[in-house]
Amino acid sequence: MSPRGGQLRLAISGTAAEGFCSRFSQEPADQSVVRGQRVILSCVVFNYSGIVQWTKDGLALGIGEDLRAWPRYRVLRVQELGQYNLEILSADLSDDSLYECQAPDAALRSRRAKLTVLIPPDDPVIDGGPEVLLNAGESYNLSCVSRGAKPPSMIEWLKDGLPVDGAASTTEVLPDRKRVTTRSYLPIQPVDTDTGRNYSCVATNLAIPTGKSTTVTLNVHHPPTVTLSIEPRSVLEGDRVTFTCQAHANPPIMGYRWAKGGVVLQGARESVFTTKADHSFFTEPVSCLVFNAVGKTNVSILVDVHFGPILLVEPQPKTVDVDSDVTLNCKWAGNPPLTLTWFKKGSNMVLSNSNQLYLKSVSQADAGQYVCKAIVPRIGVGETEVTLTVNGPPIISSDPVQYAVRGERGEVKCYIASTPPPDKIVWAWKENVWEKEKGTLLERYTVEQSKQSAEGGGVQSTLTINNVMESDFLSSYNCTAWNSFGPGTMIITLEEKEEVPVGIIAGGTVGSTILLFIFLLVLVLIFYRQRKGSRRGVTLGKPDIKVETINKETHSLEEDSGSVSTASRMVKAMYSPFKDDIELKSDLRSDTLDTRQEYDLKDPTNGYYNVRASTHDEVRPASRSTMHYSDYRSPAGTPGGAASITCYDPRPPSRLSHISYAQFNTFTRGASDFPGDCSLLDSTSQLAYDNYGYPSHYQTYRMGFAPSTPSGSETGLGKYGSSTRFSYTSQHSDYSHSRHTQRMQTHV
Repeated sequence: MSPRGGQLRLAISGTAAEGFCSRFSQEPADQSVVRGQRVILSCVVFNYSGIVQWTKDGLALGIGEDLRAWPRYRVLRVQELGQYNLEILSADLSDDSLYECQAPDAALRSRRAKLTVLIPPDDPVIDGGPEVLLNAGESYNLSCVSRGAKPPSMIEWLKDGLPVDGAASTTEVLPDRKRVTTRSYLPIQPVDTDTGRNYSCVATNLAIPTGKSTTVTLNVHHPPTVTLSIEPRSVLEGDRVTFTCQAHANPPIMGYRWAKGGVVLQGARESVFTTKADHSFFTEPVSCLVFNAVGKTNVSILVDVHFGPILLVEPQPKTVDVDSDVTLNCKWAGNPPLTLTWFKKGSNMVLSNSNQLYLKSVSQADAGQYVCKAIVPRIGVGETEVTLTVNGPPIISSDPVQYAVRGERGEVKCYIASTPPPDKIVWAWKENVWEKEKGTLLERYTVEQSKQSAEGGGVQSTLTINNVMESDFLSSYNCTAWNSFGPGTMIITLEEKEEVPVGIIAGGTVGSTILLFIFLLVLVLIFYRQRKGSRRGVTLGKPDIKVETINKETHSLEEDSGSVSTASRMVKAMYSPFKDDIELKSDLRSDTLDTRQEYDLKDPTNGYYNVRASTHDEVRPASRSTMHYSDYRSPAGTPGGAASITCYDPRPPSRLSHISYAQFNTFTRGASDFPGDCSLLDSTSQLAYDNYGYPSHYQTYRMGFAPSTPSGSETGLGKYGSSTRFSYTSQHSDYSHSRHTQRMQTHV
């Protein structure tokens, strides 16, 4: 078959295939190829035998297998399979394009395939290599450049074969707009031990995954290497602290410099520095600078100083309107860490534990002093105050009920506290209204205003009423104040106050003074008796003591009782402690005397009281208490002695034991206990009391008193004659006044 006949058969075949659907069974795909390597782009057309061509960036490469215009390009055709692959040999940067497979006879075009040509970077270069001269302690940036890579290279740093972080990179696109130069900077701060260390720069990209590298060696000249220490590590403010600066260098050290908080400490030139620590050492570091011919090294350290609270930010007073928000600031410093609290002065409620106190929608009640308090554990406490002023309507804080005396000058006071101060104060009572700051109304009413000098200020408006009348107590007094924030109102009621006569006040004062003097005198007497009785070694025995009161008053007993002053009756009641004094003395008897004989003691009263002492073993008759009114006479002239026996019953038994001192007691009696013929007593009668001990089986009364009489009954001794007790040792009596001549006799 001739070539011509073969072409004919292709044409026939192509014509015959027109009845079938042609399509791409494989289209070219995106690919990457390293520069200099071979790459094949695939294209397979199903059921097609026509012309197939490739385009590059839209430009046709030609028809046929050998593309003469592109010597490194060739179409790999396998007709039976419908395969028309494009082969590119020794790919170059110019091959980096978009490729498309086309079947014009079937009007078919494949997808565009991107061919990426990968270009490895040039060998990286480190500036200053192969040996970099550095000074220890000085920052230095190692720089590595990787040029002409596609895609841009990634640069990694190695220090003696180990990765180092902290590098920063920049890129630069070359004029062909496809290759990129990358520069990497590695900041280092070499030390004296870095001499001889190797730093490597490794550049990699997709074209060379293993990367390309270059290495430099460091040659470090170092200034002094310094170690700064402190002793002790923690100190209290005011204690001494020592800093030690240890250094070595090559060449040798030339000198030292000390500084605190950046300020050079003059005179500190040695390796050791000692000073007294204060709170500033906690925030201002102490530094030691050591230098030699190469350079200098500066090392700093903070001191752990324990100190009490120090106010750094003082709170400022604030003035705000009511219902607004406010923030108060306060800042303290302390070590160990402090605890900060906010609270309102006069209250223990903690409002905040931070440097700020935030108050939301404040009211006038929130105004006042706020305390910012700092507590440093085991060190100290500090606090500061700040004033919060709240602008609002007037607040009236007067007493709602006030008092005045009828017929005299009265005042109704209205105290207004507000910020800003009130612009107007109005009084309204009855049908009266007063709006002026001061003045007189109806001649009886006067209004005055005064500013208060006390803390908090305020204004007091006083409505003065001359010659207070009954009608003034029947009216309510309305005090209303205005300022720019609104009004404040209070209704005040005026009530009548009873006036206490000056005579009663003066009399009460004089009486109280007299009673106080008498009370002190009694206390002195009790103390004297206690000390005197404590020196006795035996107990006073009084088996049968008679206490006799001689009354030379010309009036009757009831008249005497009624005429006795209130002060005198109070003195009587004050004698009751004598009984407790006597019982105390009886317990102070001496147990050192074991004799059973009687002792004749020297009578301290010089015979006025004849008291016989006896031993405790002596048999004593039972005591009894009987009231005898031997000298009282009836109006008919009955002899006092007879009348007294028949008119008066014996007094109730006493609770006094046989070892207690004789004691005078009166007992309450009803008026009906005395016969009618005994109701009147002779003015010259003598009242005698016998005090005896009763046997133990007799009925006794608590505290030595008889049962109480029905209410309203009068006693036989008058309305002041109940339960008054006297010690026989007492030399003070109500009856020692000029109107009475009494004495007490004790008969054994």
